[in-house]
Amino acid sequence: MATDTRTVDRTTKAPGIGVSASRPDGVPKVMGKFAFSSDLWDEDMLWGATLRSPHASARIIGIDISAALAVPGVAAVLTADDVPGSGLFGLDEPDQPVLASDVVRYMGEPVALVAADHPDTARRAADLIVVTYETMEPLVDAALAPDAPPMHPDGNVVRHLVIRHGDIDAVGEVQVEGTYEVGMQDQAFLGPESGLARPVEGGVELLVSTQFLHSDHQQVAACLGLDPERVHLVLSGVGGAFGGREDVSLHIHLCMLALHTGRPVKMVYSRSESFFGHVHRHPARMWYRHHADRDGRLVKVEVKLLFDGGAYRSSSAAVIANAACFAAGPYRVPNALVDGIVVRTNNPSCGAMRGFGAVQTCFAHEAQMDKLADALGLDPIEVRLRNVLRTGDTLITGQVLTGAAPVEEVLTSLAALPLPDAPPSIDDPRELPGGTGRTTDHVDVRRGVGYALGFKNLCFSEGFDDYSTARVRVEAGVATVTCACAEVGQGFVTLAQQITREVLGVDEVVLAPADTRIGSAGSTSASRQTWMSGGAVQAAARSVRDALCARVAEANGLALDEIGFVDGHVRSLDGRIDLSITDLTSIDAVEEEVEFHHAPTMPLDENGQGDAHLSFSFSAHRAVTDVDPELGLIRLVELATSQEVGRILNPLQLTGQLEGGAAQGVGLALMEEIVVDDGLVRNPSFTDYLIPTMADLPTLRIAAIIEEPEPGAPFGAKGVGESPTISSTPAVVAAVRAATGIAIDRVPIRPEHIALDGPVPR
Repeated sequence: MATDTRTVDRTTKAPGIGVSASRPDGVPKVMGKFAFSSDLWDEDMLWGATLRSPHASARIIGIDISAALAVPGVAAVLTADDVPGSGLFGLDEPDQPVLASDVVRYMGEPVALVAADHPDTARRAADLIVVTYETMEPLVDAALAPDAPPMHPDGNVVRHLVIRHGDIDAVGEVQVEGTYEVGMQDQAFLGPESGLARPVEGGVELLVSTQFLHSDHQQVAACLGLDPERVHLVLSGVGGAFGGREDVSLHIHLCMLALHTGRPVKMVYSRSESFFGHVHRHPARMWYRHHADRDGRLVKVEVKLLFDGGAYRSSSAAVIANAACFAAGPYRVPNALVDGIVVRTNNPSCGAMRGFGAVQTCFAHEAQMDKLADALGLDPIEVRLRNVLRTGDTLITGQVLTGAAPVEEVLTSLAALPLPDAPPSIDDPRELPGGTGRTTDHVDVRRGVGYALGFKNLCFSEGFDDYSTARVRVEAGVATVTCACAEVGQGFVTLAQQITREVLGVDEVVLAPADTRIGSAGSTSASRQTWMSGGAVQAAARSVRDALCARVAEANGLALDEIGFVDGHVRSLDGRIDLSITDLTSIDAVEEEVEFHHAPTMPLDENGQGDAHLSFSFSAHRAVTDVDPELGLIRLVELATSQEVGRILNPLQLTGQLEGGAAQGVGLALMEEIVVDDGLVRNPSFTDYLIPTMADLPTLRIAAIIEEPEPGAPFGAKGVGESPTISSTPAVVAAVRAATGIAIDRVPIRPEHIALDGPVPR
């Protein structure tokens, strides 16, 4: 893989930040010894199963559980009448029933629970529960939702946001217009939802894979009717997340079964059930009109966004805010009018997924920039360079961009990367669209190159009190870090150790289990944990360091400014005192806990204006595709990227995020979509829901990693998890457009979008 070694190669540095430190969970995972949540086990354990609605919209007339209760080995069958506390939960607001009682609002909504002595018995018993439904006409068209009869007590409109910036009546000499659609994408994590609940004295303990321990804790306790002190959540091994574990899934169900039976209960979703058990990426319809002058400089951008949030709220209000705020892309736009709405329907619920609203709008605004380039006869790179954001520019929300914004460098470094060799001149099926199926002749191959720029916020926004808590304890020179940050593959388990080593100069750092007995670390989402939990660990480690210095100063009658901390040693300026951190903590341990907050943000006002965001991350992708226009087949020849990251803390983990994020962007561009027909999911399996494999992906080429340390962030580092997914999708689509001449306006691209529209003759 090509890398910019000037910024990435730091393998000679001592342990700490900036090196490719290995993951503490890496060896157990590759050896098959790591305990994921699906591996949990307890003595006298029961197994749970969920009965789900087969309908998208129906009234529940009655539920007969007698046949299920009669099955040998069944210990409990629970319905909505058995929910002990609040019957509603929700990530943002409690609007979703723990178990449906009167109506079901989407296919797969939970209706009843079973606990039995074997998973097959539990599933068989669940199938014997008789639910009498009166089906109703589902609301499935998001465009009809605002004016349709409410399908939820809170109404069909979750949030309607308008951004007015500058002169909304301004008109440009050149105008380009387009309507774009994005399908429903699944997070497709490999480890399905699973967990284990244990009844404990006066309460319950839940071991579960999640992204947001403390939010789960609040919702579980409320729905169980228990004091929060009687509910304990522990993070179990997570098999991927990407936003799909931010909401509660089986958490409350497991605890209800455990409390009802008085025995531990384990539940593991099947792959099919997992498609119904978590939220997905919002499908979107987006109308755009770009105004520019004859030189290609943007004058105004008009946008109308319609996002389908499905049956329940989840994080839809924040998703549409992100989509609207970043609707114009990383460009200087003096005037803008953005109208964004997200609605409820009887389609599957949607919420957080990597990129969080910016993925959908990036696909649209980058298609528009290519249209503008074509209308003006300019190179697509040139039209972007004439408009890129720079530090000091004003965003369409009125916020002045004060942090690093090397957007031009991101794009120019990528454009300077040499292109791959020309299309194959021999009929080698491995190098052709369609692969070894031998469907394409090399003479029919058309090659295209496409570029895209993307950007997104970091951390929580709009006035949210975003913080993380960390505790660092040093005893006999060994540092133990405790933080409720959920490790979902992003690498916090490595960064926490590196940051602690960097600050304290210790060799051995241990991570305590993440649970709800320490203050919240917030969600592992929004590219925030490096900044927030990394910042909390850094602050706690510095507090330990300061406490040690104060201890030595007091013991020796010195002022604090006569004491320094260097390479794990407390030293006096005159050189008389030199004590290692091991010596200082061998008898008396030092422990410090810190709650770390980022700088405040503010809500958007009635015109969508305000300093709503903390910071931003910028990325660019270039894709090269070979296309068989007659058959609509596509081969991704190359994907390359440049990204700015603030500062690199772990080069290898950075590369992994760039590769993994780009793979999900490719999936959205070319193959990934949950097919929903009249509210019914038609492809809830990896047989029919396709994700890219190593056979579909080229090696990601990294043109440059650009470092401009971000003020306020730990060591200047920004989160990097989401940006690779944002601009990779539109780059792939742009390359296909360039190869075919077809104005593709929907993802994922299907063969019929190319073959039936017909290629431009060459």
